[in-house]
Amino acid sequence: MAEALDDEASECGGDRDGARGPAPGAEPAERSERAAEWGNPAGAEPRWPATLAVLVAIGLQLILPGRLVLGPTWVLPALEGVLGLALLVTNPRRDTEETRHIRVLSIGLIALINLANLFSLGYLVHALISSRHPVGGRTLIYASVPVWLTNIIVFALWFWELDRGGPAARVSARHRAPDFLFPQMSAPGSVPGGSWSPSFLDYLYTSFTNVTAFSPTDTMPLSAWAKLLFMVESLASLLTVALVVSRAVNILA
Repeated sequence: MAEALDDEASECGGDRDGARGPAPGAEPAERSERAAEWGNPAGAEPRWPATLAVLVAIGLQLILPGRLVLGPTWVLPALEGVLGLALLVTNPRRDTEETRHIRVLSIGLIALINLANLFSLGYLVHALISSRHPVGGRTLIYASVPVWLTNIIVFALWFWELDRGGPAARVSARHRAPDFLFPQMSAPGSVPGGSWSPSFLDYLYTSFTNVTAFSPTDTMPLSAWAKLLFMVESLASLLTVALVVSRAVNILA
């Protein structure tokens, strides 16, 4: 896949890590189609959708039973809140440039939420398959809902933060090769004006469809890391749904 993208980029006057420009002799329609496939430069994207998603994830962690949370119930949500506030203060809006420190802080925040949710998922799986555990079966079933929803949110944040080098990098025409192939990139004629770029809602939708279908639907992962994230997200969702359903059957039987 990487070689194919490199070859395609070369044909269009660019490379995998640099800008992709349409071939000098290409027709306008062909130039527009090739630009859409590579990903049109995005506009400066506001941070509030991702910030709202982080707040929802923190809220979902707070309603989990104490035994499903790593450490005291308030510690990780408080730390995540501090990191999120620092990001909001230092970079309230996604501009065309992003410092390395802000990007590291953003990735660190997502990784922390992901780590907390993985611990909750691990304990949930252990409790559901164990014959003896201190948390009741019905409580575990109810607790699986915030774990499943947090899974959707955290992977949407990963997709949004990493695709084509991140929101700030996507603003530049010299962004790296796309990590996801959205339907609008394959059919630019379906978008008014022919210029489209993904927003946080598109990544959230992609994450939601991946966990409900346990596989890609209309958006395809292209890079190795994108495929790996899809696999991990689908596996986490499959474990949650399968074990919760089996536990519910036992309770109702």
